[in-house]
Amino acid sequence: MAPPILKLDHIRLTFGGTPLLVGADLVAEPGDRICLVGRNGSGKSTLLRIAAGLVEPDGGERFVHPAVRVRYLGQETDFSGFDTALAFVEASLGPADDRHAARYMLETLGLTGNEDPRRLSGGEARRVALAAALAPDPELLLLDEPTNHLDLPAIEWLEADLADRKAAIITISHDRRFLERLSRTTVWLDRGETRVLSRGFRDFEAWRDDFLEREETERHKLDRKIAREDQWMHGGVTARRKRNVRRVAELQAMRQQRAQARRSVGNVRLEASEAQASGKLVVEATGLSKSFGGTAVVRDFSTRIMRGDRVGLVGPNGAGKTTLLKMLIGTLAPDQGTVRLGANLEIAALDQRRDALLPDATVAETLTGGRGDYVSINGERRHVATYMKDFLFQPEQARSPVRVLSGGERARLLLARVLTLPSNVLVLDEPTNDLDLETLDLLQELITGYPGTVLLVSHDRDFLDRIVTSVIAAEGDGRWNEYAGGYSDMLSQRRGADLARRPAKTAEKTNATAAASSSKPAPASDKRKLSFKDKHALETLPATIDKLTAEIADLETKAADPSLFTRDPRAFDAVTRRLAAAQEELSAAETQWLELEMLREELERPA
Repeated sequence: MAPPILKLDHIRLTFGGTPLLVGADLVAEPGDRICLVGRNGSGKSTLLRIAAGLVEPDGGERFVHPAVRVRYLGQETDFSGFDTALAFVEASLGPADDRHAARYMLETLGLTGNEDPRRLSGGEARRVALAAALAPDPELLLLDEPTNHLDLPAIEWLEADLADRKAAIITISHDRRFLERLSRTTVWLDRGETRVLSRGFRDFEAWRDDFLEREETERHKLDRKIAREDQWMHGGVTARRKRNVRRVAELQAMRQQRAQARRSVGNVRLEASEAQASGKLVVEATGLSKSFGGTAVVRDFSTRIMRGDRVGLVGPNGAGKTTLLKMLIGTLAPDQGTVRLGANLEIAALDQRRDALLPDATVAETLTGGRGDYVSINGERRHVATYMKDFLFQPEQARSPVRVLSGGERARLLLARVLTLPSNVLVLDEPTNDLDLETLDLLQELITGYPGTVLLVSHDRDFLDRIVTSVIAAEGDGRWNEYAGGYSDMLSQRRGADLARRPAKTAEKTNATAAASSSKPAPASDKRKLSFKDKHALETLPATIDKLTAEIADLETKAADPSLFTRDPRAFDAVTRRLAAAQEELSAAETQWLELEMLREELERPA
C-alpha cells in the first residue's frame, strides 16, 4: 500500500464556542478518488480548507508529502490584483511548469485569457478558477463544489478530464451524477466526525441510512437500560455494597454518554403555499423568436404547457434558457410569436442570482417581507422563528443580516421565502445550487407532490431525471426542441434521431451515386439494412444484459458484507473493482441495444 500524500488526524475546531470538528480524519493516497459529503454547515468546506493549509485547526495533525503539489478550488475566488484571466491562471503555475499550459487550459474551457476578472459572469469565473487549479497538473486536487455555475457541456468535460488525471482528488459536490462517476471512496462528515465507506457515492446513501437506523436502535437500547437502572436506584442501594457502587458509577456513565450523544441534524421541512388551482392550460407559445445584437437566442419555438406539467430547460450557459423562461411566463416580450397564459395563474419564482435577498436585511425580515414576526403557509399563521427551524436555521439567526450567511444558508433562505408565496406555478432557476444532498431529496419530494405546474432550469442531471416530465433543450443557433421524459430520456431520443438520420443520408448518397452511373433512377424505397453484426448484437445483447444484471446483484450482496473488508481486503477490492466495471458494461450494453432497436424500428417503418 502506497504511503499517504495527505493525512489529517483527529482534527478539532470550534467556532464561537460551538464545536464544528471534534475528531475528523482524512487520508489520501496517490490516485485516490474521494468524495467528502455531509449536511450544509457540517464543516466540509472548512475541513477541505484545513487540508489545503488555509485554516489552522485548534487541534490534531496535518501532514502533506513535501514532494506533492496541492491545488485548491474554493466555492468563491478572489481575483483582486489580476488584470486578466490569463495572469490569474499563470500565477498558479510553478517555476518548472510550462507557461503555455495556462492559455491552453483557458482556451479548452472556452476563454481567451484576455477577460477582465472584474467583469466575469458566474460561469466564466468558475472556469477561470478551474483552469488555475488544473493547469499545473498537481498531484492532489481539492475541489469544493467544482460544478457550481457550470453548464452541462462543461460539467461533462470536467468529468472526463478528472477521470483521465493521475492526481488524487478530494471533492465536495451536490451533483449526484458527478460524484457517482468519479468517486471510489466516500468520507461522511457527520456531527464533527468522519466515517469512511470504501466505495463510491453510488453506495453511500443506503449505507448512511443503515448506519443512522442502527444508531437510533442503540440509542433506544441505552434509554431502556438507563430506565431500568433508575428503577433499581429508586428501590434502594442496600446489600452487596461494592456491586452497588459499581452500578451507580455505570449509571452515571450511561447518563453522561446519553447527554453527550449528538443527534444527527434534522431535515429541512418543505411545504409550499398553494393558491387556487390554475386553468387546465398554463402556457401556449407559438412561433417565439428573440434576438440580441443580431444573434438569435430563440428561433420559431412553440410549446403547450398544461397544469401539472414539470418542464426542465437545459442548454449551455448563454444559450438563452432564462430568456426563454421569461418569455414563457410573460415577463419578457418576444420579437415574434405569441404567448397565451392560462387563467388564475399565481407564479412564485426563484432567481438563480438571488436578487431577492437584500444583504443588510435580517433573516426574519426576508421571510416576513418586513411585516411583523409571522408568515402564513396555506392559511396557517406561524411565527418566523418556528418557520426558520424547518430550514435548519437557529433562533438566534433571526436578527442576523443576510450578508453573513453561507452559500448554502442563502439558498435555503431564498427557498423558504419563495415557498411562503401562494402559487400554482413554481419557476425555479437553478434551485439546486449550494443545497446539500438531503435538502435536494426533500425539494424533489416537494416538487413531485406539488399540485401545480413547475418550470425548472437546472444543470443537475440527476435532479432533472427525478423531477421533470419533459425537457426543452437548446440545439444551437437559437433552435429549441422538447423531449418527453427526463435528461437521460432526452439523450436517448437525441441519439435515436442521430441514428435515424445517418442511414437516410447513406441511402441518399447511394441513390445519387447510382443515378450518376445509370440512366435508371434509383428506387425511392431503397433503404439500408441492418448488418449481420447489428442483427447478431440485437439477438445477443438481451442475454448479456441479463447476465450482467445478475452478476451485479451478486457483487452488491458480497460488497454489502461488512466483514469482508476486515476479513479479506484484497477480495473486497476485487469485488468493488469488478462491480464498477460490470456497471459500466451494463450501461454500455443497454445503450447499444437501445440505439440498435431504434435503428431497426426506423428502417422497418413503412415509407
